[in-house]
Amino acid sequence: MAKKSMVERDLKRRRLAAKFENKRQALKAIMRSEEASPEDKFKAALQLAEIPRNASKTRIRNRCAVTGRPRGFYRKLKMSRIALRELGSQGKVPGLVKSSW
Repeated sequence: MAKKSMVERDLKRRRLAAKFENKRQALKAIMRSEEASPEDKFKAALQLAEIPRNASKTRIRNRCAVTGRPRGFYRKLKMSRIALRELGSQGKVPGLVKSSW
């Protein structure tokens, strides 16, 4: 089980990213545009720098929904390989059969 503080920190980052997503996209569009003047691009860069760093999508870490484990994560199932194996052995994941020979 992951530390509760790490899971909460990641949830906070997800909320911040969702909150500032539109503003970040708008400012980045201004910075990339050919029609914008250098002054406008500079203002957009300054405004982008004022947005919290944790509001960036790249700071979000995929974590297991069951245990909070950050590694061995299956995106499709939103859980780690270890939690998947345990739940699969218990028969709680539909369509999953643990192989044995």
